[in-house]
Order: sequence, then C-alpha cells, then structure tokens
Amino acid sequence: MSAFSAVRIPFPAVVAARSAGEKPSSHFLCSPAAAPGIHSSPLRSPRLGHPPLAVSSDVLSSQKPLGSNSSPSYQAVISRDEALELYEDMVLGRFFEDMCAQMYYRGKMFGFVHLYNGQEAVSTGFIKLLETRDSVVSTYRDHVHALSKGVPARAVMAELFGKATGCCRGQGGSMHMFSEPHNLLGGFAFIGEGIPVATGAAFSSKYRYEVLKQAKPDGLDVTVAFFGDGTCNNGQFFECLNMAQLWKLPIVFVVENNLWAIGMSHVRATSDPEIWKKGPAFGMPGVHVDGMDVLKVREVAMEAIARARNGEGPTVVECETYRFRGHSLADPDELRNADEKSHYAARDPIVGLKKYVLEKNLASESELKATEKKIDDIIEEAVEFADSSPLPPRSQLLENVFADPKGFGIGPDGKYRCEDPKFTEGTAQV
Repeated sequence: MSAFSAVRIPFPAVVAARSAGEKPSSHFLCSPAAAPGIHSSPLRSPRLGHPPLAVSSDVLSSQKPLGSNSSPSYQAVISRDEALELYEDMVLGRFFEDMCAQMYYRGKMFGFVHLYNGQEAVSTGFIKLLETRDSVVSTYRDHVHALSKGVPARAVMAELFGKATGCCRGQGGSMHMFSEPHNLLGGFAFIGEGIPVATGAAFSSKYRYEVLKQAKPDGLDVTVAFFGDGTCNNGQFFECLNMAQLWKLPIVFVVENNLWAIGMSHVRATSDPEIWKKGPAFGMPGVHVDGMDVLKVREVAMEAIARARNGEGPTVVECETYRFRGHSLADPDELRNADEKSHYAARDPIVGLKKYVLEKNLASESELKATEKKIDDIIEEAVEFADSSPLPPRSQLLENVFADPKGFGIGPDGKYRCEDPKFTEGTAQV
C-alpha cells in the first residue's frame, strides 16, 4: 500500500464541536486516479474548512476499515534510536528558538528574526531522513532547518549574532543561513526566490546522473525545498512545478502551511486554499499531511524522498502546521484569534511525540529529561561561543560580492579598497 493514501487524523473535541452541523466533503489526494481509495474524516480543519486528511502507510493505521466507528490506531513504526533522534532534534529546534527570542530582546541580534516554534515536526520529519549529499533550500524562517541539517548550534547562533564564527561569517544573519559542507543552500528572505534555486540543484543532480554519467548506486541526490503558504501564489512556484515534472527532477516541494502569511489568513489570500491540489495539476503527487505530527510527516517524507531518489520525479507535500509566535519577533501577534492559537498549542508536536514515545516504551521519562538537559547545555554553550566571538573584520565587507577576486572591491595593489582611509570620501571614484 502506498504511503500516499489517506487516513483520518483524530482531532480534539473542540474541532468536532466547531464542525457540528457541517456537511463533510471528500477530496482526492495525489492524483485523480487515486480518488476511489480515499476516505475523508467527518472532522474539519478549523481554518481551511476541509477534512484534516493526512497520508500514511498501512503500518501506521489499523487494519479496520476507515468507514468503521473505530479511529485508526498507530503502531510503533520507529525504533528507540530513531525516536530519541527525532525528539532530540525537535527539542533542539524549540530550545534554540526560545533562546533566540531572549537574545533578540537583549539586543544581541538585529534586524528581523522569524522563529519556527510549533513547526518542528516538518523540519525534523523531512530533514532527518536526508543524507549529507542531499540539499535543503529554506526561507527566512531557516534556523531550525539549518540545525536539522547538521549545522552546529554554535555556528547558527554566531551567525545570528553577526559574528565572524557564524556559518556565513556574520554576513548572512537570521534570514540567509548557508552551509556548503551540509548542503544547506540558503535561507531566502523574499518569498519564492528559493524555489528556482532548489529546482536548479535538483536539475544538477539529474544532469550529473544522466549526462555526466556520475551515477551513484543508491540513486540521485535529492533536494527538499521548504516554503510557506503565501509563496504558493507566486509565479516561481508554478513555473518550477512545471519544469520539475517535465524533467522528472529529484525534488520534494514542502509547503509549510502555517495558515498565515504574515498577517493575512491563508483562506483569504488564495482562490483554492488546498495547496496539495497544485501537484496533480502538473502531473505529480500532491499530499496533505498533519504537520503537527512528526510520525505522519516522516512517513510521507520517506516515500516522497524515495520517489525522488529513484528518478520517479517530484512531489508536493502540504504540511498543515502552525507557528506559535508572531510572524517575527517584531510582530505583536494581535491578528490571530485566541481560540485558534489555543487549539494548535494543545497539539504541540513535541508534546505529542513525547507522549507517543512514553506510551510505546521507546524511552523513559528520565531519558527524555536527560535529552532536554543535553540540549540546554548545547544552547548555553552556543550563546557563550557567539557572544565571545569576534565581529567580522572590515576587510571582509566586499568579499563574496563579485566572483572575480580582482573585481570592484580590490585595487591594483591587491588590497581591498575599503581598507583605504579615503574609501568613504567619494564612492564615485571607486
């Protein structure tokens, strides 16, 4: 049974009450051909107005028909080591972002800082399945993607502090995380601009494989592109879906639908809020998954990544999630309904995973607390490292601006022009 089949997500009673009296509608997932096997839940998402469908394989669902009164129960499909890895990565992301908030308000960080709290299941569910050779393209909400991809917490924190020891030597800051060794191809501040970069990375993987004959025994290098719901109304998204499917590129388009584009509700910004449908429109699978459940996300990610690696082409995965903080740390977060925020706070992905791990006896409470203590120490060390690191030298100002090392920023004597005491007196001469 394909993982791209729908199962019901049991939502809290508050959603059922909110949905009382509404007539449920059914939708297909993936492609029209898959429609006959799809079942819809009678419960509705509080924001999107459709059944909160998710995808998963039959190893996660019960063998009882979905039409029965019994909701599917989940089996232990991860090992103890996998459970601890997932929990550690999600806690790392949450604790790191909480510390970022503290440092921002203490004046250690500048500019816009966008936190990822609440969305950890998406980053962990996808990125922890990738190999080092695989690429990740992010957005302005990129700190946790970097951490999940293996960039050390101290390098990410130092970058946020604008220090020379950061992963971009202090020149990227919060919205432009990049790490060549980890194939983190960047955070992008303008929405949509990372999608063509990701498509290009996937094309290069296919080109190396088919044209340069640099085949690898375990398949193609995979690219995962993360972006939000607001981005899906931009032209780059549609153009790249077309190219990716046309050339069967090894890429997964991951929509982190947190239901809000800054202060604009997703349902007010697009004619059809069900983003996953845009996959089948271009001939590729489109999947809608509960982005607050790391196991569901992981199950979908496994198949989407496998399809890409095996040369079967791209997939669109819409992860319905929620950010627990404002759009950025400069956002007072007064536009969202308090009931809506409370509803999603009750579905905290880290709390959900912890409950699952304890119920399945994959780890003890003391082991999980030890993991949290370990992450606390890592974050404290990262802050100390970042705070004590030097600022970038002035000579670094024009580095990485031009590909030609003898370009605009370097004079005939081989020295940086910005080192000249008269550099700021007349830029026209430069």
